[in-house]
Amino acid sequence: MLRALYNAAAGMESQQMNLDVISNNLANVNTTGYKMSKLQFQDLLYQTTRAAGSDQGAGDTLPESLQVGQGSIPVSTERIFTQGDLTQTGGNLDVAIQGTGFFEVQLPDGTLAYTRDGSFKTNAQGVIVTNDGYPVEGGFQPVPTGVTNVTISASGQVTYTAASGTTTSQVQLARFNNPGGLDALGHNLYKETTASGTPELGDPSQNGFGGLQQGYLEGSNVSVVQEMVNLILAQRAYEVNSKAVQAADQMMQDSNNLQR
Repeated sequence: MLRALYNAAAGMESQQMNLDVISNNLANVNTTGYKMSKLQFQDLLYQTTRAAGSDQGAGDTLPESLQVGQGSIPVSTERIFTQGDLTQTGGNLDVAIQGTGFFEVQLPDGTLAYTRDGSFKTNAQGVIVTNDGYPVEGGFQPVPTGVTNVTISASGQVTYTAASGTTTSQVQLARFNNPGGLDALGHNLYKETTASGTPELGDPSQNGFGGLQQGYLEGSNVSVVQEMVNLILAQRAYEVNSKAVQAADQMMQDSNNLQR
């Protein structure tokens, strides 16, 4: 009965974290470039009373084991990098990635981070920055004074048009062998880890890299309907584990009453 209490408690803790992940997905349903997370579970260690294959004498062996588990535990939050819907904004510096890839962003400590959020701005020096003011790398050149139009092609060619003429540059995207291994930093940013591998740079719309869509932003890939279903399932799983706790408690109470 004590094992039942601990097993059910482990299940309740797992479902509580599952609810945390689901609620975070729902909270970011309108976050630009957000990628939904999914909690992964594993069963815990097993206590083996009788092992399958044990010799029972006269050449007989047990066909099955007698094992009792110790509950479940969350082991990872899988990031789902499916494409989000594109929304037209008309902004010259709003850029969505249609397909695989990330924009490079320079953090204040000089390291690089990566994002799918293409809602860019310019600072006082004309440098293209994120909403938090971090400079965007990967070939984005500062916007010169007097520019009247900015054009970004699907292949990543950026053209600045001014009275004095035009200036062009080539933007590159980054991709990873295991994007699920990226470390989420918040602020729509990810950071490279040993698990993600080193970034590979390439031109948009080339060699499997996604194309750029100027005047659009990529929305969150969270499905509200699916998350609501997951929410109900997590709630029911938590409820049934709490019932198991109550049942084990009642059985212990009955056992104690037998001693009176």
